[in-house]
Amino acid sequence: MTTKKLALAAVAAISLLATAGVAQAREQIRIVGSSTVFPFTATVVERFSQTTKFPAPILESTGTGGGMRLFCAGIGADTADITGASRAMKASEFDQCQKNGVEQIVEILVGFDGLSFAHSKNAPSIALTKAQLWQALAKEVEVNGQIVPNPYKRWSDIDSKLPNQPIEVLGPPPTSGTRDAWLELVMDEGCKEFPAVKALGKDRLRAVCQTMREDGLFIEAGENDNVIVQRLEANPNSYGIFGYSFLAENKDKLVGVAVNGVQPTIDTIADGSYPVSRPLFIYLKAAHVGVIPGLKEFVTEYVSERAAGEDGYLTDKGLVPAPAARLKQVQDAVSNLSPMGKPAS
Repeated sequence: MTTKKLALAAVAAISLLATAGVAQAREQIRIVGSSTVFPFTATVVERFSQTTKFPAPILESTGTGGGMRLFCAGIGADTADITGASRAMKASEFDQCQKNGVEQIVEILVGFDGLSFAHSKNAPSIALTKAQLWQALAKEVEVNGQIVPNPYKRWSDIDSKLPNQPIEVLGPPPTSGTRDAWLELVMDEGCKEFPAVKALGKDRLRAVCQTMREDGLFIEAGENDNVIVQRLEANPNSYGIFGYSFLAENKDKLVGVAVNGVQPTIDTIADGSYPVSRPLFIYLKAAHVGVIPGLKEFVTEYVSERAAGEDGYLTDKGLVPAPAARLKQVQDAVSNLSPMGKPAS
């Protein structure tokens, strides 16, 4: 055998051993990612473990950004098979995956969620606009045509018709997809209703619109949205930012705030009238399919009619299902393991 053939044979043997090692090292699916997607995935994990021969997948809530880093770390038994995301994968994350050998990624839309701005049932009702939310939460705001450090300490400072109570808002950290979505859907849009902000250059505009206040009135509460729920119960004057699923699960304790005149409900999120809604995803590492037992079967269950369809069991958890035609496209992508292309941004 020539030296070249020996080298090729060695590479093939190493590849075969590496693949076998993945299967031998781990029998359970490993899932990381978004805290918003977590309750939906947990429900599928429970059904999957009850109705199949496969062991229950290992599920960890790491936040969307943290999940992407773990998912894109590479191929092998010590890396995640799936990550949940409350926003689409970024181009930079896709590039990191490719760099580390995660080349075939299947993007799977599981449904839609609305971002809720909510308070305790024991607090008086309130309605807000995106502009008012930006004024309450931004580090810098426009006052009399000037960009200044946020002077608003009470809701009534923003508008005398709002409650005369201190601003206290609990929300997700920068690693969370919920934070990314809030910045895009609320902060970026609310800030542009102010002429002095709109007139700023690109970099300064982004900083003013997206930088959350750091004076203690906006509190980063971590990746666990249940912590926010508990703190809202303890302080009726506080507000929280989280996915609609957590509002739906805690509707005996919490009330959603109308944004731009529209309450967050399954119907308003589904028809697009609620202005703070977003798609939810899971991402699958195609190279692990056929190696990690039950992986293809798990994602197939996740996007099945009985789970993600109009009357699926995930709707009971607050998921807003994708339209039937869109769900069929997702099911085909899972069936064919169709790899995604690089995101535009």
